[in-house]
Amino acid sequence: MTTEIRVPQLPESVADATLVAWHKQPGDAIRRDENLADLETDKVVLEVPAPTNGVVREIRVQSGTVVTSGQVLAVIEEGAAAAPAAPAKPTATAAKAAPAPSAVQAADGEGARDSNKLSPSVRRLVEENRLDPAAIPASGKDGRLTKSDVVEFLGKKQPAPAAAPRTDSAPPAPAARAPAPAARPTPAAGRTEQRVPMTRLRQRIAQRLVEAQSTQALLTSFNEVDLTEVQALRARHKDRFEKEHGVKLGFMSFFVKASIEALKKFPVVNASVDGSDIIYHEYYDIGVAVSTERGLMVPVVRDADVKSFATIEKEVGEYAKRAREGTIAIEDLTGGTFTITNGGVFGSLMSTPIVNAPQSAILGMHKIQERPMVVGGQIVIRPMMYVAVTYDHRLIDGREAVQFLVAVKESLEDPGRMLLGI
Repeated sequence: MTTEIRVPQLPESVADATLVAWHKQPGDAIRRDENLADLETDKVVLEVPAPTNGVVREIRVQSGTVVTSGQVLAVIEEGAAAAPAAPAKPTATAAKAAPAPSAVQAADGEGARDSNKLSPSVRRLVEENRLDPAAIPASGKDGRLTKSDVVEFLGKKQPAPAAAPRTDSAPPAPAARAPAPAARPTPAAGRTEQRVPMTRLRQRIAQRLVEAQSTQALLTSFNEVDLTEVQALRARHKDRFEKEHGVKLGFMSFFVKASIEALKKFPVVNASVDGSDIIYHEYYDIGVAVSTERGLMVPVVRDADVKSFATIEKEVGEYAKRAREGTIAIEDLTGGTFTITNGGVFGSLMSTPIVNAPQSAILGMHKIQERPMVVGGQIVIRPMMYVAVTYDHRLIDGREAVQFLVAVKESLEDPGRMLLGI
């Protein structure tokens, strides 16, 4: 009995997807729920699981093809056994060195990393280069292999070009002559170019950024925040907080809470433009930008105003993990009334973030840097952060944007305000 494998039902906001990688080939055995292929949409990578045990008999769509919901991708013969591989004829070269194991073979080998834990981009890179994941040093969380680990490993494998040997029969150097005109320098080794297509996510990001700048009147206002009190509060309670809630107390929950307090005072910053109407959102769904190998994603913390610091930290951490692994759902990336982005984790001291349309404002966090500040007539060293709010000037006036940012600053410089609601 054969079973057709079809493109799963795509979310309402997604019209099509690109088949980016096959993990099985005709003749390969496959188990139920094992990933057969990866589909890339504008926002996430979707897996196509096998509905039953069997053998892949036919692949009807090649990698790189754009597909739609319900389209047949492959055919599986249920209950069949994989065809035995034909024995390779021995050669002199094969007798000297065995070929490198494929990623699938390595994953089945003893001590190899579980291939199911590899992100789609890492798995594709490993399989294309027939690498053993267990042989690659991993730097990701919980020993996970990252794309940069594989790229670095491939770079180290490239043999250095051998220098030409000198022989005694080489002719003697010619006598010195008048200097000849300088020859045009030849290109240095390695001056190559590589053309690769944009991923669907990168195309979508580019499209949205251009749309935001062409349809909104964007302006950015800056301020700086003294994080002395936030750091002191974290230092006093971080151990107990982690013990009680099982998650570390970071800075993002403070900024989410401070932003919500400011949004309550200036509702227009939480609003959006729809044609000639203004939509005032009476809820606070806060997007938190996450950088991944595929591009920037913005998962949304729903109803963040009624959630505790611990719940916000847990959700942000879980979303970030799933976004980087490529397992986040599209529903987690849609909506949102206001966004926070943190360029400080990469060392950015100041930037002008672009609004995540159709929202009307975005808060940019930056690197915490100790700087001399004048406090009470004395020069003291304080942990300072520049913050920025980019806003749609069609809807938000400069006065409201500046006061919003001041309200964020005041909440962070005196965190007790957020607990007392003042």
